Amino acid sequence: MNRLVILLIALIFINNCSLNENSRIWKDKEKELSAQSKLKKVFAEDKIEVQEFNQELNLDLSAIKTNNKFIDNQNNFGSQKYKGELDKIGSYKFSKLEELNQINFKPLFFGNEIIFFDKKGSILKYDKNQKVIWKKNHYSKAEKKLYPKLNFILHEETILISDSIAKYYSINSNTGELNWSKNNTYPFNSEIKKHKNKFFVIDYKNTLRCYKIYDGSECWNLQTDDSFTISNSKYSLIIIGDMIVFSNSIGDITAVNVDSGLIIWQLPTQSSSIINETYNFKTSQLVSDGNSIFISNNKNEFYSIDVKTGTTNWINDINSNITPVITGNLIFTVSNEGYLYVIEKDRGNIIRMTDLFKIYKQKKRKNTYPIGFAIGNKNLYLTNSDGKMIVVDLQNSNILKVEKVSSNLVSRPFIFNNNLFLVKNGSIIQYN
Repeated sequence: MNRLVILLIALIFINNCSLNENSRIWKDKEKELSAQSKLKKVFAEDKIEVQEFNQELNLDLSAIKTNNKFIDNQNNFGSQKYKGELDKIGSYKFSKLEELNQINFKPLFFGNEIIFFDKKGSILKYDKNQKVIWKKNHYSKAEKKLYPKLNFILHEETILISDSIAKYYSINSNTGELNWSKNNTYPFNSEIKKHKNKFFVIDYKNTLRCYKIYDGSECWNLQTDDSFTISNSKYSLIIIGDMIVFSNSIGDITAVNVDSGLIIWQLPTQSSSIINETYNFKTSQLVSDGNSIFISNNKNEFYSIDVKTGTTNWINDINSNITPVITGNLIFTVSNEGYLYVIEKDRGNIIRMTDLFKIYKQKKRKNTYPIGFAIGNKNLYLTNSDGKMIVVDLQNSNILKVEKVSSNLVSRPFIFNNNLFLVKNGSIIQYN
């Protein structure tokens, strides 16, 4: 009897689960395969075909205004005074930085002097002849082994510093002696901006922090949505009137009141899925003309945002995490593929595109990307990942010169006092 029962059960099982394509097992398998086929890669980069456009257009730059700005709360440096002779006149030496995959550090310039740091976090002050005036280190032995990377800002005779190991402090600009020192919970990952008696910086937890200049005590903080991975891009902040605007690792642009830290508006530029992919997500610095804010990213998005409301004025398909430069009603930027874009500021129309990487053979070009650029008078100076600097005439987009600066990492160009400076690992090079 038991054998008969077992036989009947076996026959029923075989009938319902036969290995033909109409069986339930195969139907479930088809459903699983169908579901898998609908999965999409979260951070799939769209490939946009780019080619030169309107190359015969000569820009009228006769009304262009040059300036000597090196510090600007809106990152709006425009065209700076520089003749562009590109004669190397000296270098400021420091011990090579460790654990480095990019050079996105900005020297502090004031008067005829320069402030920078070395691999153990020592701060060096140089005179105009590249000689060290003083060298000070305010880190313990354990902290030095973490190779802190420093950001600076000057306030009267005080230098404010934030670093990559969660420390922030103040020193005397004349002597380098410590005024005060404090620690944050998380490392900092942004430039520093100051307003009246406060300064502002963003940490890796996407938290904007406001500190008092005279003692480093915290006024307020604002945490925005966090990501699951550490960003490979520096966050940016600008100050417009009584409002501070900043970006974070997941593409949110947030405006807050300088005094209270209360949110005025917030603009998410990415979907929630970006939280898992922030290491690959890179944005430019924020730049503003006082009416609009401009930012681009490596997901083919260049934004113009209204300052007052946070609404989008226009978006264009430009793949760039290079900080743009505004001159008059024109915006200049360079894509990650090496194309120079000229854009109408108010409407977002692209009026000219030039391939600056045509100087490279195809194999070399695939492994080269732009670092950053500055505009001196009517020329553009672009540094690239291969250590070369391309000089371009903005009026007709002709390449004037290619300067070999380094065999590897190099910073974007900085223009100060009619000189051009580039940071490479171990020195700051000065050109007249």
